[in-house]
Amino acid sequence: MPFPLDRGTPTSLDLDPKALDRLIETVTRHIAEGRYPGAQLAMARRGKLALFETMGDARIDPARAAASEDTLWLLYSNTKVVTACAVWLLVERGALSFTDKVAEHLPGFEQNGKGDITVIQLLTHQGGFPNAQVPKTAWADHDLLRKIVCGFTLEWTPGSRVHYHTMAAHWTAAAMIEALTKTDYRDFIRVNVVEPLGLGNELFVGLPDAEAGRAADIHEPAADSGRQVVRADENNPEFRRAGTPGGGGYATARAMATFYQMMAHGGAVNGVRLLSPRMVEYVTRNFTGDRVDGYMNMPMHRGLGPHSRGTTETIRGLGSLASPRVFGHGGVGSSYCWADPESGVSFAYLTNSRVPDPWHSQRMDVVSNLAHSAIR
Repeated sequence: MPFPLDRGTPTSLDLDPKALDRLIETVTRHIAEGRYPGAQLAMARRGKLALFETMGDARIDPARAAASEDTLWLLYSNTKVVTACAVWLLVERGALSFTDKVAEHLPGFEQNGKGDITVIQLLTHQGGFPNAQVPKTAWADHDLLRKIVCGFTLEWTPGSRVHYHTMAAHWTAAAMIEALTKTDYRDFIRVNVVEPLGLGNELFVGLPDAEAGRAADIHEPAADSGRQVVRADENNPEFRRAGTPGGGGYATARAMATFYQMMAHGGAVNGVRLLSPRMVEYVTRNFTGDRVDGYMNMPMHRGLGPHSRGTTETIRGLGSLASPRVFGHGGVGSSYCWADPESGVSFAYLTNSRVPDPWHSQRMDVVSNLAHSAIR
């Protein structure tokens, strides 16, 4: 199956080849230093891929296996924007409104004082239950999933704080999608988001067992040596199959650059319109202003899925050089994907190691700034 975006040269797309060479050299150096085993980069503009590079290894234990163009990388929280996109589509189709209370569409969610939480609060990390957990037993039992989500308890008054919900908000969104559509949220995302964009072979929320051989192992630096070791939590069929809506998707970098290319161009790419321009404008607004995210310890300028650069001194992942309207999301310690609606550029950087701060945030600023510096 041909990829939906044609290749274009950086020069033909008004991108600086020398800046992109510096970007590739930087990531290549990271791999040579042992910072992470492998990586994949993609940049797109005007509906064409200007950059698609794969470097290093997908797996290192028990034997090294080189990464390839077909390698699928764990998205971690980049998945949140793909899941949110399913909610955006339901709003466009009239199934709900962003100002609705979640409990109006997920009966039972009103338990434990959650009845007034709106969809906006849910998607902007203001719901008030950031540490709620969904056990593995509910990954394959979605009746149990719904009961657990409805039973979440509040840690603070909804709307009173901005505090990143690592998993709980998007488990709630998944249960709401299922209540509205009577369809497994993973199937709804595949049929309504992924396949219309032509990404059915390169973006998965819920990785089929038949595709598991393409998945890069996720690693982390060993505490005693810094040597890259395989993480146990994610490198198993159960996790990959589950497709946790806030952190379990898999994709290629070019698939994520295509998804964000759609966003950069007002909801359409390669002749396919997924969203209206007004929807894209709305969901990428800054709903939380310069309020500090209690988890990130900085303003994150939350939209209804992605966050935006804004004008504060620092921002995670998007690059300090980014224009205020640049929006995107990251994956814990490993990756970032973003779009610049002013230039029409989209960018994806995926790796297979979960690296702690401060180095992670520092390298993300360098990597994204190198990408921004290529834009003419």
